[in-house]
Amino acid sequence: MQNKDLNFVFFGTPDVASETLEILKQSGFLPSIIVTAPDRPAGRKMVLTPPPVKTWAIENNIPFIQPEKLTPSAFGISPLSRGRIDGYVFDLAIVVAYGKILSEEIINMPKYGSINIHYSLLPKYRGASPVESAILNGDTETGIAIQKMVYKMDAGPIIAMEKVAINPDEHATELRKRLIKVGGDLLVKTLNTNPTPYQRLQIQDETQATNCKKIKKEDGLLNEADSEEQKYNKFRAYSLWPRTFFFKDDKRIIITDAKLEDGKFVIKKVLPEGKKEISYLDFLKNN
Repeated sequence: MQNKDLNFVFFGTPDVASETLEILKQSGFLPSIIVTAPDRPAGRKMVLTPPPVKTWAIENNIPFIQPEKLTPSAFGISPLSRGRIDGYVFDLAIVVAYGKILSEEIINMPKYGSINIHYSLLPKYRGASPVESAILNGDTETGIAIQKMVYKMDAGPIIAMEKVAINPDEHATELRKRLIKVGGDLLVKTLNTNPTPYQRLQIQDETQATNCKKIKKEDGLLNEADSEEQKYNKFRAYSLWPRTFFFKDDKRIIITDAKLEDGKFVIKKVLPEGKKEISYLDFLKNN
């Protein structure tokens, strides 16, 4: 089997997954079918919106399905001419930010099982928010882990790993963009080097495992009890969502620009609820 002929199914939903698909495409790897989340209402008007991976699939003429419940029988409705996934053995499944937990049956369904790109140096930061967690904790280094999936969150043996430095003032959005590129390139390298792709596996040390939670909107609330550096790290980690904010007269004030200057967390600009962005100094003058 030539690596470019690898017959794989891709699971993914948001931009991070569609950007990874583009990196695979540029290197000659295209999935036989894509599995992504159903369209969801989005924006203030709650318009039914397709996930980025569905848009990518349509633009690249790749068959896709959007099962509400992920069961083997769900794949029977796919337009894939080569057969249903539960009746045809794929070589591999690649999973990038799909958003749902895969059953053990689906993980092991392809010939070589399933692999996943995770944006941390596993076993550190297993879970939903590894990029934000690394910045929140003031880490100076993170990385990419490609793992062979097992039916336990981010606990599979490591196929490949690459370290990435975190810049002192880097926000999560900037770091994630770099990690997507590194992760996509590492995945391509792995597929080109290891066709199975499990020639060398490193079992994770469970004693070193840490977990990170799914971020909630209220997590962005500025905590005055935190150190100045912790406040800045929260601002960097939550720069896209849920943003960092505080309340004034029961109104939510979003911090849109801030710096760490001489060890002090300095707010530069804010976005008061229902108003336009202004400098923090002007906000203080009027409040």
